[in-house]
Amino acid sequence: EMIKKDFPQVILIENNANLGFGTANNRGLKVAKGKYIFYLNSDTILLNNAVKIFFDYWENAEDKDSIGALGGILLDKDLHKIHCGARFPTYQSICKEQRQRLLLHIFKSICKLCHLKKVYRKVAAMKTQKDSDYSDEIEYITGADLFLKNDANARFDEDFFLYYEETDLQLRLLKKNLSRKIVSDVRIIHLTKKEDKDFSIATFSDICNQISAIKYARKNLGTKACVLCGLVKLDWLNPYIRKTTKKVRKMYRL
Repeated sequence: EMIKKDFPQVILIENNANLGFGTANNRGLKVAKGKYIFYLNSDTILLNNAVKIFFDYWENAEDKDSIGALGGILLDKDLHKIHCGARFPTYQSICKEQRQRLLLHIFKSICKLCHLKKVYRKVAAMKTQKDSDYSDEIEYITGADLFLKNDANARFDEDFFLYYEETDLQLRLLKKNLSRKIVSDVRIIHLTKKEDKDFSIATFSDICNQISAIKYARKNLGTKACVLCGLVKLDWLNPYIRKTTKKVRKMYRL
C-alpha cells in the first residue's frame, strides 16, 4: 500500500502464491524496460552503488559484447567474504553434496532424539565458511546478486522452484560463449539463514535443493540420476523429514 501511494511510478507485481525464485523473477523480467536486469535477493544490503558500478563496468569493458553476467563480492553480517561463485557442479560433486546432507540429517536426528541439541550447535559453530573464489576463474555467480542484459538470456527455467536455477541459466551463457565475472568493487551483505530455534532436521530449502539437484543433473549432465535419487529417497525415509517433503513435493507438483 505504501509503494502504491508514495511511488506510483513503480510497477508493482503482486503474486497470490509463492511461485519460486526463477518464476517470480521472470514475472518481473516481462515488464522490465531497462537495458540491464539486476536480480537481487531480499536478504541483502548494498554497501555501495552496485547498480552504477555494474553498469559502468559493462558499458566500458573492452569485451562487453561477450559478457553474459556480472556479480559482486558477498559478505556475511560480520563483513567476511562468503560464497560468491563456484565451478559448475558435476554429477559426482552433486552426489557428494547430497551424501553430506544425508549424513548431517542423520546426525541432527540423533542429537534431537537424544536431546543433544547443544552438542549439535557447538559442532555447527566450529565450522567456518571458507572465502569463495571471486576471481575471473569462477564459472557461475551465486544467484543472490546477478546483473545481466535485459534479453532472453536473463530468463530462468521455471522448472526449478528454488536452487540451481541460476546455475542452469549461466550454463546456457557458457554454451553461448558469454562470460560470467565477479566485479570486486561491488560489496553486498548477504544475511542468508537465521538461527534455527526450533531445531528442524531438514528445512524447506533443503528439500527444494534436493529436488532441484535431480532436475539439474537430468537436464544438464546426461544422467538419469539414479544414485542421486537413491540418496535423496534414503534421506526422506527419516521420520523427522517426511512432513517437510510432503509440503515441498506439493509445491513442485510431484
